[in-house]
Amino acid sequence: MPTGKVKWYDAEKGFGFLSQEDGEDVYVRSSALPAGVEGLKAGQKVEFGMAAGRRGPQALSLKLIDAPPSVQKTRRESSGPVNHKHTTDELHGMIEDMITLLEGTVQTELRKGRYPDRKIARKVSEVVRAVASELDA
Repeated sequence: MPTGKVKWYDAEKGFGFLSQEDGEDVYVRSSALPAGVEGLKAGQKVEFGMAAGRRGPQALSLKLIDAPPSVQKTRRESSGPVNHKHTTDELHGMIEDMITLLEGTVQTELRKGRYPDRKIARKVSEVVRAVASELDA
């Protein structure tokens, strides 16, 4: 049986497409899903039997190789203690510096009707990413 991944699946409409590891996309409808499975998630690995239809290959039966991770389970596992790189005081200073940088360089250029040059934009984006990743940790 060929294997592949779920490209997309719409549970309301009852169909979707699988991408084969070596070939074209395969149409899958809800009747091909195993008992108890009401939908598929993108990226989910599956094994399927297929036949050639008028509009291309169609999955006749489907077997889940791995179930997608549960969002709640993932949240529970990741809700443990988080190690931040910076203290809250350091992060506060970083945010103040970022605001000053944005107001002083980026906003003045935008008011003049142009984007900041690439060198400045690259440095500003590094600072914004660093603050965002620290907040997201």
